[in-house]
Amino acid sequence: MNIATQPRYDWTSQEVQALFDMPFMDLLFHAQTIHRANFAPNQVQVSTLLSIKTGACPEDCKYCPQSGHYNTELEKEKLMEVQKVLQEAQLAKEKGATRFCMGAAWKHPSQKDFPYVLEMIKGVKQLGLESCVTLGTLNDDQAKQLAEVGLDYYNHNLDTSPEFYDSIITTRSYQERLDTLSRVRDNGVKLCCGGIMGLGEEQKDRVGLLRQLSQMTPHPESVPINMLVKVEGTPLENVDDLDEFEFIRTIAVARILMPTSHVRLSAGRQGMSEQTQALCFMAGANSIFYGEKLLTTGNPEADKDRMLFNKLGIMPEQRHDVSDEAVEEAIAAQAQAQEEAKFFYDATV
Repeated sequence: MNIATQPRYDWTSQEVQALFDMPFMDLLFHAQTIHRANFAPNQVQVSTLLSIKTGACPEDCKYCPQSGHYNTELEKEKLMEVQKVLQEAQLAKEKGATRFCMGAAWKHPSQKDFPYVLEMIKGVKQLGLESCVTLGTLNDDQAKQLAEVGLDYYNHNLDTSPEFYDSIITTRSYQERLDTLSRVRDNGVKLCCGGIMGLGEEQKDRVGLLRQLSQMTPHPESVPINMLVKVEGTPLENVDDLDEFEFIRTIAVARILMPTSHVRLSAGRQGMSEQTQALCFMAGANSIFYGEKLLTTGNPEADKDRMLFNKLGIMPEQRHDVSDEAVEEAIAAQAQAQEEAKFFYDATV
């Protein structure tokens, strides 16, 4: 099979299925070849994800412990204070993260909360970190405001194929997700968009999801591939596990279809062996979340990731940084600005 090392946007379902059908070693060889043509082979981009508003989400995503539709005994929390978020961002930076991602469990940002999120983004940028948020559905004005404060990435996953989607979520349509992605892209913000494997879908649904992502022009700059983390109390708590080789195949096909995107080995790593993670990196994954939690889900401790990186000869991807003095000044400035802002409130009340 002649596999291009540069992006194309016209992959057919038959072509994507043919990639999944390749012998495992051949598939990994092709994926690694494409990876090396576009990226430093032994570097992995490191992000940290923080839940800035937890629980009581009105959406009914069957996999999610934050949904208000299910009893998962998750303690709900209001929007975090800006200063606390920036303190977490600083800690993430000290541990090696180059991107700080903030997630809020709601269908869409409210007029009350949105200004605080904008302040968080400004503060994260002043710390010398890339910024990413996942806030649900956006309108045109919200997408514009996010771009104006310098947001680098907006995360909004498609989760699965268009055909299987309604089996997982009914409160937000597939088209609604695509519309939000278009609004973000139209305002010049990069996209972080991927899906979840192991929802009970068939291989044809993994084919459909990756083909959908590959048809975006340009491709999402970041493509998170998640393994379902089953949570007691959700409708998917007893779904059958996905074979790990199938998960690795999905990583490899994503790398081939979107050769210049960062493919993130995302949720589910805590349950994976070092060997499985190593094969995912071999298959073209070159981004991870660093830290003990992904929103409300467990993640390997930073020390374990560092040890794995050392074993594999992997280095965290670097970016232009700012001085420690500038970081301290940014934190102090944000604290002062928050206290003086007319829209300040105590998020713990």
